[in-house]
Amino acid sequence: MRFMFVGDSMTIGRAGDYTWRHRMWQHLDATFGGPYEIVGPRDELYEGSTEYADPGFPEHARRHLAGWGEGWQHMAPLIGPAVRDCGADVLLVSLGLIDLGFYTKSDETAANARRFIAEARAAHPGVRMVLMPVIPNVRAEEDAPFAAEVDRFNELLAKAVADLTTDASPVLLAARPAAYDIHADTYDGTHPNASGEHRLAGEFAAVLHQAWGIGGPYRPRA
Repeated sequence: MRFMFVGDSMTIGRAGDYTWRHRMWQHLDATFGGPYEIVGPRDELYEGSTEYADPGFPEHARRHLAGWGEGWQHMAPLIGPAVRDCGADVLLVSLGLIDLGFYTKSDETAANARRFIAEARAAHPGVRMVLMPVIPNVRAEEDAPFAAEVDRFNELLAKAVADLTTDASPVLLAARPAAYDIHADTYDGTHPNASGEHRLAGEFAAVLHQAWGIGGPYRPRA
């Protein structure tokens, strides 16, 4: 089974980060119980850095499709070729904040999410997807109109998941991380620190385990 992590700055990480991708690799390595691969066309952190916090994070597990400042509108045209070329079976996707913050309102962002799903399926009709809603962030805490757009997008994303999931290619919605605290789980109000990375990985792991029997319960590892 091949997993691909898709996201923006919270997924790619910067020099010195572990990233929630690292936490998911640890989880899969401990619980998957069979052969698997982490795939994707990229393997670097922000600005091309390879300085992960864990120098033992193996190169084969660093693969992803994530980019600083990239959102649904950027990934929609990239996901088809990435899925086709890498043979991804399961997509774990965390996108939306950068779109709403800089590029598109909630309706257009949701339309781009639907386009993303269609392009992924065109490349692999049986691909499975787990989508993360936009999580708490400092701008939503300080900017009420932006917070309303985040809430509306999350509602539209849930509707898209309900509309588009199929038996052949299921699409599921991860929960917003329980008790996520931007003052304790991020280093700047947006980007996750170690505890935030574990919370994100834990929600993806919960869906994989509960819905599809992939892996086991999430247990944070150092």
